[in-house]
Amino acid sequence: MNVGNDIPEPAEEGTPADSVRSSDTRPPKEKVRDFPDAPGVYLMKDEQGRVIYIGKAKSLKNRASSYFTDAAGVERRTADLVTQIADIDFLEAESEVDALLMEARLIKDIQPKFNIDLKDDKSFPYLQILTNEDFPRVEFTREPLDRGVKLYGPFANAGALRGAIQILQRVFRFRTCTLDIDETDSKWKWYRPCLLYNINQCTAPCNLRISKEEYRNDINRLKLFLDGKRSALLKEMVREMQEASKSLEFEKAAKLRDEIVALEKLNLRGDLETHEQPEVFFVDPRKGLASLKRALHIEHELRSIEGIDIAHLGGEDTVASLVTFLDGIPFKPGYRRFKIKTVEGVDDFASIREVILRRFRTERVEDWPPPDLLLIDGGKGQVSAALQAFYELGERPPTMIGLAKREEEIILTNSNEPLRLSRHNAGLRLLQAVRDEAHRFARHYHHLLRKKNSLGDEAG
Repeated sequence: MNVGNDIPEPAEEGTPADSVRSSDTRPPKEKVRDFPDAPGVYLMKDEQGRVIYIGKAKSLKNRASSYFTDAAGVERRTADLVTQIADIDFLEAESEVDALLMEARLIKDIQPKFNIDLKDDKSFPYLQILTNEDFPRVEFTREPLDRGVKLYGPFANAGALRGAIQILQRVFRFRTCTLDIDETDSKWKWYRPCLLYNINQCTAPCNLRISKEEYRNDINRLKLFLDGKRSALLKEMVREMQEASKSLEFEKAAKLRDEIVALEKLNLRGDLETHEQPEVFFVDPRKGLASLKRALHIEHELRSIEGIDIAHLGGEDTVASLVTFLDGIPFKPGYRRFKIKTVEGVDDFASIREVILRRFRTERVEDWPPPDLLLIDGGKGQVSAALQAFYELGERPPTMIGLAKREEEIILTNSNEPLRLSRHNAGLRLLQAVRDEAHRFARHYHHLLRKKNSLGDEAG
């Protein structure tokens, strides 16, 4: 962590940490012009030198400067704050993820009044590690437990925290599922790992592919990182890797090497703008999943949902979007775009068929497992077209449904009658969230096509 030049020396004993004055006496509007174009945390102070607000930024210079515009002075959520800013300082961070964690630690320690006043009606989110489990899970929560957990937070931004969890999963490969895994129960040897294992973001303790001791070592490394001890963590991992190599434990050494490289490159991949998760669901996602399991009589585990939407550009170019929800929230690494290649004109049925053939071809499924539930945007015709594509592939389709727009009816593959759920049903609301996110992603693809007129990020 780099400290801005205008951060003062530590206060004398007895002086509150949140009331130290900066040695730079310029007005804050002038000071921010010299802030770096780098991630970090900015600290706003009142006339007494007390920190009244802490925020994180991808670019300290751009974000901090935005508070000194005419718009910020009249905007409802910032107007009161702006009038009380007498000074501003910054702490530079190595990545957006580091800045997010630094922000949470500082808010917890200092408790600036505007970080409390500006929160919404929901409680602040936390990152929670359930330490009393054989294989501790890491989860986002607004209702932290009192015992058996290690808490980090509170965080000011729920979407950013969800995105940070996904980024950190690439390095530390922890589980986020709600499974109650017992290392001594042999049934887990036959459990099918989820999508996260296939994309190398989880070590699959659910299939006992990692020992309890090894997994807990990974969790301990995560804790060190969350505590802001990246340098100490890297030194420890290098030492462990060297010892493993000397002991001819080459598999362990290779694993540590890969984790070290991933951790060192975190600042390159820690782009929260890419990974930040929208708050698209207005009730507990777990309630939505549980409701869907009951309504659809699903007996297997329901964690991953894929939604497919077909869209047209000016009535000519047809594109498709595929979005993935994991545990009821968007999972952006599972998003895909398709430029329809084999269909002329507007033909949603043929377009659905092409997407299914491309998404579920054998060589792709080996690396990208089928979802627990596949949602087709449309009615009987679209669902029938999807089924036909699976028959052509010679593959058994996953549990699949359609969602017809007009009456929000759920189209089933094993019944001629649609399923109608209450508009307030948590399961239906989750399906609507998946469908709406697929619409949004398809529109975004159209925007890219218009802007770039290229297919550079088209799915195969």
